[in-house]
Amino acid sequence: MTSIDSPPTIPLDPELAAMAPVLLERFAAIQNADLAETRVLMEQFRVERSADLDTSGVEIEELTAPGPAGDPDIALTVVRPRKRAAGAPGIYSIHGGGMIIGSRLDSVPELVQFATEHGVVGVSVEYRLAPEHPDPAPVEDSYAGLVWTAAHAADLGIDPERLIVMGASAGGGIAAGVTLLARDRGGPHLAGSVLICPMIDDRDATLSTRQHEQAVVWDRTANRGGWDALLGDRRGGPDVSIYAAPARATDLSGLPPTFLDTGSAEVFRDEVVEYASKIWAAGGRAELHVWAGGFHGFDGLAAPAAISTAAREAREAWIRRTLGL
Repeated sequence: MTSIDSPPTIPLDPELAAMAPVLLERFAAIQNADLAETRVLMEQFRVERSADLDTSGVEIEELTAPGPAGDPDIALTVVRPRKRAAGAPGIYSIHGGGMIIGSRLDSVPELVQFATEHGVVGVSVEYRLAPEHPDPAPVEDSYAGLVWTAAHAADLGIDPERLIVMGASAGGGIAAGVTLLARDRGGPHLAGSVLICPMIDDRDATLSTRQHEQAVVWDRTANRGGWDALLGDRRGGPDVSIYAAPARATDLSGLPPTFLDTGSAEVFRDEVVEYASKIWAAGGRAELHVWAGGFHGFDGLAAPAAISTAAREAREAWIRRTLGL
């Protein structure tokens, strides 16, 4: 029998398993680098993946919004369809990167797709990264950018009643925190929240964390490191806010409709499932997908796989329904 302290690993989807060795090789240098080198390597990876991006159908604008009180201004990238009508739906996007890497430009390819195919106006926020800027900088920056976006919705061409927040991984965790802040601070109004494999629990206590001491992309050690960078010695202790680690929230009432997805073979599985369950327990609307054999970020990193296509299609269908597209 398998001990509860060393639970069995989850088998990967066959197509993902075939692609995993290439990803492991690609990320080996990144995982062995220091933080400064990791940021450079990930930026190179982003540039490579965006090299063939067709932006002919969109306009991309760089704007600046006020940051939280007493903090620096925030950079925003706005992606608009060239052919658009006033009052378009809006997506406010928060990039991933374990709280320590990445930039707002990581979100641009997906926002270009939504702008080109569905006439959506996308806004991507540049939040300050840990450990140089620990909690609450990332979530407060992101919230400040959302407040500005909603206040300037007409100028941006966005219908403020059709604005959703979206994020993946660390960005998904921040998106959950921003949604809670919007609820607790009385706005802005959100039509929905899209949490893609979100990083929402600093406590390192679920079964899925123990199952993923090693993983294709983001394992238990990496997860602890990301939370350490954000929270320092507060990680796992009593003094962590629900906006930094939304899985700690006991009351998830009053949230907008929420989409959540995760892979069964990743650290975040159990915290995401529990978060959806808390929304249902509070009488809220949540759609949850747990993709069998999916590792962290599989739908983007192993895009050709059938399971990746299915995950993207399910998410896009929810967004279309929520925004009335």
